[in-house]
Amino acid sequence: MTDQIKQAERFAALHQKGTPVILYNIWDAGSAGAVRDAGAKAIATGSAPVAMAQGFGDGQNIPMDFALDNVRRIVSAVDLPVTLDFEGAYAESPVAIAANVQRALETGVVGFNFEDQIVGTNDLYDIETQAARVAAMREGSDVAGVPAFINARTDLFLKAKPEEHDNAMLDEAIARASAFADAGASGFFAPGLKDEGLIARLCESTELPVNIIALPGTPDTATLASLGVARISYGPVPYRQMLRWLQEQASAALQQGG
Repeated sequence: MTDQIKQAERFAALHQKGTPVILYNIWDAGSAGAVRDAGAKAIATGSAPVAMAQGFGDGQNIPMDFALDNVRRIVSAVDLPVTLDFEGAYAESPVAIAANVQRALETGVVGFNFEDQIVGTNDLYDIETQAARVAAMREGSDVAGVPAFINARTDLFLKAKPEEHDNAMLDEAIARASAFADAGASGFFAPGLKDEGLIARLCESTELPVNIIALPGTPDTATLASLGVARISYGPVPYRQMLRWLQEQASAALQQGG
């Protein structure tokens, strides 16, 4: 437990506004080792690549026991802080969320992505409900005795095209960030947000370290750093690029065989 607490503290300290930690998302122990060997300071799973690599669809379709066994192997394979994309924590009620967080922490992870989308729908939990869910994650972490980094995610910006993102949407995101911070969140994740002005305003409007995902069209690392971003992740991009390469190589090999 002492080592896990140290890893949790180490991971939290990596989140500095203007000097973002880079998390190149992985899906199993092998990919985690490759990213570690590339010089990563921490390891992050992505729910989509973990699920797809095992033949499941994203959205908690991979059984929780399977996902936890997978991340346990990842933690054992790398001597780095590991954060788990826990989607909606496989639960709706605060009591069940807290219990699942405690189970997940038994694997050795030190952080979570936790989303505000109602899994299986296109809707988001209202702010009050989601804040209570974030508080349950913090409670579960406290009971486990691990200062887990809770990266509270909003899917607001994934619900509209980037050109439709505006200040009204950002106002709601800022309100969510404030409520989630009060509930015990450690960071705020806004996947899909690409506009430099909106990113800068978000970073200025919350004390939480802001996480932006490096999707196509997102500002580069240096620009995101200048805007105040503290964490840059890659989500399903590495897995999809690897899969595309694998298909190309397999196709070339099979064509040579006639």
